[in-house]
Amino acid sequence: MESQWGDGGSVDLDDTRLESLSPEPLLTRDYETRPSLVYERLRHEHGPVAPVDLLGVPAWLVLGYREALQVLQDNDGFPKGLENWRARSEGRVPADWPLGPSLEVNHILIQGGPGYRPLRSAWDVALKPFQDPRHPQAKRLKSAVTAYADELITLVGQGGRTGVADLSAQFSRPLPLMVASHLLGFPGSQGDDALMDMWRVLDAGPDAEAALERLLATLAELAAGKLQKPGDDFPSYLLAAHPDLSLDHLARELFMLLGMTSDHVGILISNTVVEVISGESSVRASLSAGMVRETMNRVVMRKPPLVNFVPRFAAQDTPLGNYTIRAGDPVWVSSAAAHADPLFADHVASGTTISTRAHLSWGAGPRQCPARELASTVAAAGVGRLFERFDHLDLALPADQLPWRSSPFMRGLRSLPVRYELASAPARPAADPAPGVAEEVLPDPSARQRSSLWRYLTGLIRGGR
Repeated sequence: MESQWGDGGSVDLDDTRLESLSPEPLLTRDYETRPSLVYERLRHEHGPVAPVDLLGVPAWLVLGYREALQVLQDNDGFPKGLENWRARSEGRVPADWPLGPSLEVNHILIQGGPGYRPLRSAWDVALKPFQDPRHPQAKRLKSAVTAYADELITLVGQGGRTGVADLSAQFSRPLPLMVASHLLGFPGSQGDDALMDMWRVLDAGPDAEAALERLLATLAELAAGKLQKPGDDFPSYLLAAHPDLSLDHLARELFMLLGMTSDHVGILISNTVVEVISGESSVRASLSAGMVRETMNRVVMRKPPLVNFVPRFAAQDTPLGNYTIRAGDPVWVSSAAAHADPLFADHVASGTTISTRAHLSWGAGPRQCPARELASTVAAAGVGRLFERFDHLDLALPADQLPWRSSPFMRGLRSLPVRYELASAPARPAADPAPGVAEEVLPDPSARQRSSLWRYLTGLIRGGR
């Protein structure tokens, strides 16, 4: 095989079947604390593709950037869809496999087969009003982000003009959930209980299963309401673009938008804040120059929120890296490992204001994330407003002591403790709100105070005093 970034020679492919290997577990304590070392060891032992054990189920983990692109861009050779998984069809995946529930919910990120194309087309149509900056809905969305960010920052300020706050719990996590509630068209603060349940599901605690049942029921009720009375929101647009969607299927799609976008965006906001606070002067300079997205591009290159994509499956026996991937084998692409591939990373310029856009944070190829522009807009607007409202932000812990949480898919901070100093007076937003935003975005204060989300956030302020 020939390397894309250097001279390479032919390699002898290992034809050993995946089920005959004894791969090491991936999700270990070492992986949670220092995943880069785990990727480096796997790369040294196996090359750009390595066999791993995912909580008792063997899979191929793609570590090489070139190989990651090969898989992501070849939707026919490496399709999604659990129906393509040979071990699952043969009954060799345990019924109680911990990752099963998250993969069995058949939505846009998981689905394969002929149903995917019309569903993806409907998603693209439904998201366009929110992602096209010329559309009134996109302008209203951006104003909504600013309004929600101001609400959260003002709430932090109730603890004092200076103090200590957890920007993950008090800003990065609730902001995208609040924006997602706006996208879904929840009336007033009615969606706040759903947002709290989404948190419980993402945290995978003891009440996650009950929270998921409540959340899906709430989303099904919301979907039924949009069917009867459509609005200017994502579920209404999706139904209009795909009228054949059942309410159950629509609820699953709304769950994906709420969960995946929110967690991804929240982690991206936190990681960008850390990069700016602890980074070199060039990072701060790029932010002060208004180049928030360039900073975000650097962040997702080094610390992508989505570290491993949901699995694809080889359509036929295919050479990949130093192995032959058998038809039906699960293939997990690791964007974090691919970004660290020396054949790629050594050719990415560092210390420059302009960043590379060759990162895989949103995937690549025909199944690249349909909401990537939406998510980037929300994160950039949130980060920008944060640094407009605070005169000073400093980490309350050394950067190398910040607590991280890892999962098979995501990697983000458990908390982001900072010392802060609020600006003496809130800066005006860069642009005037679009017509009608005040009524749509700013909730009734008394209703907000009654919501479970706001009670939780207020409790954090009181508890920190």
